[in-house]
Amino acid sequence: MTIEQRLDRYKRTVDRELERILLRNNTLLFQAMRHSVLGGGKRYRPLLCLAAADAFAPEPAVILPFACAIELIHSYSLVHDDLPCMDDDDVRRGRPTCHKEFGEDVALLAGDGLLTLAFELMAEAEVPRRLLTKKIQVIRETAELAGAEGMIGGQLLDITFSAENATEASLVELMLKKTGALITASVRAGALLGGASLAELKAVTAFGENLGLAFQFRDDIHDAAERSKKGVPSGPNYARVFGAGKARDRLRSFVGTGLEALDRGGVKAPLLRRLAGRLLEK
Repeated sequence: MTIEQRLDRYKRTVDRELERILLRNNTLLFQAMRHSVLGGGKRYRPLLCLAAADAFAPEPAVILPFACAIELIHSYSLVHDDLPCMDDDDVRRGRPTCHKEFGEDVALLAGDGLLTLAFELMAEAEVPRRLLTKKIQVIRETAELAGAEGMIGGQLLDITFSAENATEASLVELMLKKTGALITASVRAGALLGGASLAELKAVTAFGENLGLAFQFRDDIHDAAERSKKGVPSGPNYARVFGAGKARDRLRSFVGTGLEALDRGGVKAPLLRRLAGRLLEK
């Protein structure tokens, strides 16, 4: 089986499990939650989680609840990001955003429901006794990296961003928190539950931090180009502030640095390397 086939199999597994989780109830709230999660998506973060575990001790059945939980956290953040009080977006993944389909009040609660369901999944996840301490660590780290000093803190930087006072350092800090934190949480969760050593975990963490930055640089390049075509202003965006050429250089640099971190730590991780390579494709 090729690397791409393995990743595709993991993605199908994640999609099936997310559908199973969200079909437990047919209330209006769960309908809105399903709308927000099951309407497409690359599942990049759960794939990173599964790929990181695969590099050490591939036990997808053990890792799957945590990978799905991270996707629920990501989806909740998108629902809230799309609200009129935030980015005020009408379309997400080619379909109406949650608040456009169900109303702002239901969308707000759908995001809340996805976030709390994520931690329910992780808390209920069955793991071998030897992994109980690691499970607790993953839950705590995910909460921290998705919380006020991680993703949510990055969202605050996003909505309070001033283009006039923008520096490269301030934009990178925003990216590290808003996008990079949950990507780092994804690879650390997989590595921890996969049994990585301290040195390997350090390498995977450095990879995740650089990959998170690369991911956001790629997103900024595409977003700036798309909004320029439509004549729509954009929020904090490296490509718009410092130019698409420099943004592409930084993207390649962060991917390279992330892969070098794996090399230094002796972590082969072919699936992680392929997921990093996808960021360099158009």
